[in-house]
Amino acid sequence: MDQKVRYEIEFPINSSPQLLYQYISTPSGLSEWFADNVNSRGEFFTFIWNDSEEKARLASKKSGEKVKFKWVDENSKDTEYFFELHILVDELTKDVSLMVVDFADKNEVDEATQLWENQISDLKHLIGSV
Repeated sequence: MDQKVRYEIEFPINSSPQLLYQYISTPSGLSEWFADNVNSRGEFFTFIWNDSEEKARLASKKSGEKVKFKWVDENSKDTEYFFELHILVDELTKDVSLMVVDFADKNEVDEATQLWENQISDLKHLIGSV
């Protein structure tokens, strides 16, 4: 199996960090833009897209700032891969952006980036940041 590579993308978002945090940290918020449905049981989140399901563990969160989900295998054991959503606020301008950290196969980074761009576009429409 190929090693996946880490990549980061930053998206400017016209929103308060508090509102944005609700959409990146709760099952109901995530199911509005990230996946078709999101369920949580304790620290485990199940992300559902069409007919596929992926499980992740909420590895860390800092209220109003960031969340990190670690993908888990079928035995609910952590894999080495995760995705992180980090709210950045420029100290001078107070501009808000969302930093996405994720992993993809080397030859699929462009495709994965495009997917994030589409999802973040949905998120921006949802919170009126277009």
